[in-house]
Amino acid sequence: MTQHNDVVIIGGGWAGLAAALELDAHNIPVSLYESAPQLGGRARNAPFGDFSVDNGQHLLIGAYREILRLLTMIGVEESEVLLRTQLCLKVVEGNETLLIQPPALPAPLHLAWAQLTARGLSMGERLRALLMSLQLMLSKFTLVNDISVAELLQQHRQGDIIVRRFWEPLCIATLNTPIDKASAQVFLRVLRDSFTQHRHDADLLIPKEPLGDLFPQRAATFLQRSNNHVQLRQRGEALHIVEDQLEAITISNKRIPCHDAIIATAPHAAERLLSGHIALNSIREQLSALGNQPITTIYLQYPAAHQLEEPMLGMSGTLTQWLFDRRHCGQPGLIAVVISAEGEHQAWDSNTLTSHVLQEINRQFPHWPQPLDSRVINEKRATFECHVGIEAQRPSNTTPVKGLWLAGDYTDTSYPATLEGAVRSGVECAHRIIEQRH
Repeated sequence: MTQHNDVVIIGGGWAGLAAALELDAHNIPVSLYESAPQLGGRARNAPFGDFSVDNGQHLLIGAYREILRLLTMIGVEESEVLLRTQLCLKVVEGNETLLIQPPALPAPLHLAWAQLTARGLSMGERLRALLMSLQLMLSKFTLVNDISVAELLQQHRQGDIIVRRFWEPLCIATLNTPIDKASAQVFLRVLRDSFTQHRHDADLLIPKEPLGDLFPQRAATFLQRSNNHVQLRQRGEALHIVEDQLEAITISNKRIPCHDAIIATAPHAAERLLSGHIALNSIREQLSALGNQPITTIYLQYPAAHQLEEPMLGMSGTLTQWLFDRRHCGQPGLIAVVISAEGEHQAWDSNTLTSHVLQEINRQFPHWPQPLDSRVINEKRATFECHVGIEAQRPSNTTPVKGLWLAGDYTDTSYPATLEGAVRSGVECAHRIIEQRH
């Protein structure tokens, strides 16, 4: 039963769970409610044959310090659930291959050496990429005015080949927004945090199990060992606010009194909850203005002997953008195909889309047989659109209503729509509450 001094959290994704763990660490009990039958939000489990897979293929990197800290907090060793490998960026375009692999040098020297020795680029392209990186470092990865990633690359005289094979795949993978729309300022922040502080920040952290098991389920089990409540199939329906002070929330037809509540849902669900309250109109307008970008993941089950040489492979000039080999998740023969951001494929049915992707894969791997099984997962609102000027449109974790907080990767975290951004927002909300109560 929820107590009046509990913090109520609406939403059992990574942001809500991160907030709950941080509050619990400071002896503040929480009651977390999730409307779905499982935790995880946009990084939850989905069934596929005999496996559980992610509802969309995700990738973690070494710079995701808050995720790693929370895993340690709940007693999970990194090596138990994540395979850490040095970044190896391989992108194929027809018969041409780009290969960038930073050596074991201190940052940012490892990036400079990787650019100078990149395979699949001319010396001129490599030197221009290195010069761009040096100029960005001198500017501290900050722009006077935000522009698109495409404009940024044009200003730094990056040619078509390196844009197609390196910058564009990197931008879409991190911002999930086409380069002609994507915010250069957010992109630069990602580059800074991934490549300039410590060489291990760019390491790939490959989950050894579905993400829903890796963090959400473990976090819930940890929380329930203390004086906390985690309940599924419980929907936040209405806020009760008196004189700009939160008094209660209606959850699945039950009015629950509370001093503090964190709304840790997707933006459209948060917008619905905030409706009808004049003090929250400006935030609702911000949420309404946030655009969405999709992510499509196609799981292809091949015989177990078929695998990629690397954990992941990029493809340029094709609808297929990335292939992930899930043998590292204990799922041999399972390949995840990722298509990020908007495109003509959004109008295709699953059979048409799968057939098109298989033709592209067959051209690259002509010896591969037809898959034994397949499944398409479309997340139409996978992320907010990280477009030019997005920083000014993202809401803060605070609201004009005392005791009401917002958490989610769409809030003003300075990160794009990543799991690390979601976790950071939840931790920030928890810190604000902790400061007020102490």
